[in-house]
This record gives sequence, C-alpha cells and structure tokens, in this order.
Amino acid sequence: MATQKETKLDLFLQWLQVNRVELRGCEIKYCDSNKGFGLFSTSTASDEVLLVVPLNLAITPMRVLDDPLMGPICRAKLKEGEVDDRFLIILFLILERLRSKSLWKPYLDMIPRSFGSPLWFTDSEFHELKGTTIYQATILQKKSLHDVFEDKVKDLVKQLLILDGEPERANSVFWTRALNIPLPRTFVFPEECEKPNVSSAVNGVLNFVEAETLWVEGLVPGIDFCNHALKAAATWEVDSTGSATGVPFSMYLQSVNQGPPGIEKEVTISYGNKGNEELLYLYGFVIEDNPDDFLMVHYPADAVQSVPFSDSKTQLLQAQKAELRCLLPKHLLDRGFFPSLSSGSKKIDERASNKIPNYSWSGQRKIPSYVDKLVFPEEFLTSLRTIAMQENELFKVKSLLEELVGNEGERELSDDEVRAAVWEACGDAGAFQLLVDMLNTKLIDLEEGSGTEESDSELLNKTYVRDGPALPISADKEDSSVGEAISKNRWASIVYRRGQKQLARLFLREAEQALQLCLAEEC
Repeated sequence: MATQKETKLDLFLQWLQVNRVELRGCEIKYCDSNKGFGLFSTSTASDEVLLVVPLNLAITPMRVLDDPLMGPICRAKLKEGEVDDRFLIILFLILERLRSKSLWKPYLDMIPRSFGSPLWFTDSEFHELKGTTIYQATILQKKSLHDVFEDKVKDLVKQLLILDGEPERANSVFWTRALNIPLPRTFVFPEECEKPNVSSAVNGVLNFVEAETLWVEGLVPGIDFCNHALKAAATWEVDSTGSATGVPFSMYLQSVNQGPPGIEKEVTISYGNKGNEELLYLYGFVIEDNPDDFLMVHYPADAVQSVPFSDSKTQLLQAQKAELRCLLPKHLLDRGFFPSLSSGSKKIDERASNKIPNYSWSGQRKIPSYVDKLVFPEEFLTSLRTIAMQENELFKVKSLLEELVGNEGERELSDDEVRAAVWEACGDAGAFQLLVDMLNTKLIDLEEGSGTEESDSELLNKTYVRDGPALPISADKEDSSVGEAISKNRWASIVYRRGQKQLARLFLREAEQALQLCLAEEC
C-alpha cells in the first residue's frame, strides 16, 4: 500500500504533467525530514536541460490580480497602497488552501506543514536565540504578521485568522520558495499594443515597467523543490523564445557541468551567498562553517537623538549619506590585522579596491599606516566619527565646510567632501572607541544566558539531532547514540549563535588593534 508521501507525490506528478511541466533529466523524491522533497538526476537527460516549467504556471502578483475571486478586491487595495506584491502572493496561498476544490491542491499538499525558521520554534528552541539579531527580529516579525492580517484583510478573510498558523505558514511558504523571476515584457503585457493602459493595472507591483525584462517575485512549481548547496549542481534560466528548451515563455533548470549530472545525484541550486543569519531566518537551516557568514552591527537611529549636538550630527550624517548599519562578512578578516580564516581572494580584492576613502585636503592629518588593514566599511566608520564627535571637532568641521562653500554659498557640498572634513577634524580614535564598545556589547549580549563560543562547541559535541540525520560538529563523532538528543531547530540555533560569537570576537579584536594603532599615531 502506498504511503501518504507516495500518494501526494503521485498526484503532484500528474498535476505537473497536466500543466505541461517536463521532467527531462530529473525526478522528485523524498530526501529526509530536514530537506523534505528534492530533485534528483536521472539517466534520461539527453542534454543539460533537466526541467522545464511554463511561466504561466508561476504564482506571481499578476496571477493574483487576474484571479476571478481575489482580483477585483486586490486591485482596489493595491491602488490604495494597502498591499504589495509579496502580500498578494501570501494571500493567494492562504485562500487556495481554504478552497475545497482548488486547482492548486496537489502542489500545495506537497509543501511542508511546518518549517525550520524561528517563527516555528518552540519556546525552548527560541530561547536558544536570545541575544542574537534574529531573536528580536522574529518577535517583531510575529507581531507584524498578525497586525497586517488583522488590519488589512480582516474584512476579506476573517475565517483565515481562525486557522491556527495559517498566516505564519503562508509567509514561510513564500520566503522559502519564492524566486526573483526575470519575466519578458511581452509575457507580462501580451496585449500592450492593443490596450496601452494595461500596464497601469499592475503599476506598483512591477519595477522597471518600461524595460524589456521585468523582475517579479513568484513561486515556480517544480523548480522550487530544489534545495540549496554552496556548490550548486544546476542553475535556472528563463527561455523567452524557446530556443533553449523548445518551450517559449518557460523557466528551466540547466546543469552547471557539461552533460547531465550523475544518476541519482541531488539537483541543487544556490540561493545566493547568504550567511547563517539569513538562511535560518528565511529558510530554516544553517550551514556549518559557512564561508558567507556575516555579523551585523548597527547604531540605533533613535540613540543618535540622545547624543550631544544631535541635530547638527544628524544633518552631517544625512550630508554624508552615512550608514548606521553594516554587515561584516567573514571573508573581510582575511585581510585584517589577524588573518586566520580562508576565503576567496577575489572577494577580498574587490572589497579592498572600493574601500579607501579620500583623506585630508590640507595635509594636516596624514593617511594612517593601518588603513590597508582596516576591515570595517568607510561608510560605517564615517557615521561613528560623526556620532562620537566632540564640541570642538564639530566647530572645526563647520569651519572647514564653510571654506568650501564660500561666503555666498556658491556651491553644494558633495558627500565625499563632508566625509573628508569630518575625518580631518576627528580622525579615527573616537570612531574606533565607539566601535569597540558596540562590539563588546554585542558579544556580551550573545554570551548572556548561553555562555561562550567554547561552551557552544562543547554542547554541540555532546549532542545529536533527534528528528533528522545526525549533524554533530565533531567529525570523529559518528555514533549518534551517544550524548543528548536535541531538535534540529535547537541545533541550528546553537550553530548560528556560535558563529555570531566567533565573528563578534574576531571583529572586536580587529577594532581593538585599530584603536591601539590610531592612538599611538595621534600621540
């Protein structure tokens, strides 16, 4: 007797066939409880094209607006600015699940009922994230989801809110499966010549409506079963004319290597260069030793209002187009004061070539000897210089800028000129001290309640994942029967927070070294 998974898969495969999806060199199979279903290569591929999906099967904002039931109401709400394109797709997914005779039922039945993102964590699992960026972000996300559904669509779908978990589930379905699809303009607006005003009907949903390619977020049944890998086995492309697949207006999977991949190998794609923070928050999984991991550091915008001379500093921040938030990728450490990690040199060179700022025009302040070793973005450092500025430095900046503008205010200042004036007056010491304090605080927050990076490593070495394949950190720990069994969500939380602690510690060391050298040179 067929299992429930086999029955659902068989119905879905029939649905794909009816909708003219072609599995040319792959098949859909169940992977495990962590991944769910995935795509696997077969021996039937005659070329690199593995899967072809007609674009008219994609779930996009345009499909929602054309829906007989939802379209009129959604168009009105879109025109009033009450909804956006992502909201339209999430609403569509919820309504289709409620429709007893939905044409999308075989596809929706294949989508997981729960997910690995923090929205779905138990209280004990969620507690493991305390002190991380994701912890507070998830609290805000939960509130935002329920507020949006309560405020914007209560009159339309009151019954949806009775279904426990439906808003969270539809949100998770969208974020874990959506692609940014480059749709041909002729596909989106096939009757544009006959009806010149057709584009105005979806104005606000699409960007670059005058371009030949329109980037639209949406779900593509079949292709959205591809799991992520650092080294992807396939990429997806859009075939407007049918020259690659023989199917005009289609999306297809193509092997990244010459010829089809090996038989029974999973066909993976890349979701992009994403750190564990983004992977866990959006997709519900993490990667051990993720080369794309990053640390987010930010100075709260509301805190600027409490610093001395906040109005003047706010004006300077705006004039510099300064950033109060920055991402610090792991690979930046490779060119810092203490290079110890290994990552792509191409990324390092690209970052270094774009970093060096314009320094003093007066020659009074020399370019620091440590400038080539700084791993922190200049856009963020100039914000910290401004925030940490003392009263005498603020007056000096004002004087320098008045010299450039002239008595009559003959010209406007560029953001580079304002940055140079701020650096001329302040140097780096105040910015580095503020950065050290911020990183220290972040590390303390991360360690509060869960211990140090070393304690996380020890915990992971003593545990195994109970609801999926054992995923211990220690390579020599093969017997998953030894140690404490933990959920995959808890395991992912510990891996993520341990990585955050490591990055906070390493970037703090970089900031402390920069401060020490700066103070020595300014003496």
